[in-house]
Amino acid sequence: MYQHKQYAVFIFFVLAWIGGFVALAWNLLGADGPLMIFTGILVLVGFLFHGLTVKVDDNKISWAFGPGVAGQSILLSEITEVKAVQNSYRHGIGIRITHDGWVYTVSGFSAIQLTLKDGTMYRVGTNDQKGLLAALKENKVSIALPSKKKSETEVVKRNNMI
Repeated sequence: MYQHKQYAVFIFFVLAWIGGFVALAWNLLGADGPLMIFTGILVLVGFLFHGLTVKVDDNKISWAFGPGVAGQSILLSEITEVKAVQNSYRHGIGIRITHDGWVYTVSGFSAIQLTLKDGTMYRVGTNDQKGLLAALKENKVSIALPSKKKSETEVVKRNNMI
């Protein structure tokens, strides 16, 4: 069984930055109701989304944020292909739907892409791509090989300036 947790470093920085302004407002204005509610919401968001845990066992892969919220579980028999991918800024953090399918990530750009039999795709962020791919390969899931890059001699550089 494989289990790995990636912590949400970016979310921690953003919440700390906002928390600094909240602390300043608390000091200047005092502890009024709306400020206390906002502080509670920040703490709740930090707790619920502090990391992403990915688990692989004999028959399924699952992932969830923080203490186990907003996750997904997929049978390994439903997966047709897995490959290592790099997300870009447009994929963002959190849960999103993009042209690459559903994206679940908390930090960084490394991810794996799962393609299901029905064509649905999921990108799951991880900072342990090799370990996760090895765990899936051990359970006989088809791993796609990385595509070959063009060699230096095959790349044609064109100057569009006339």
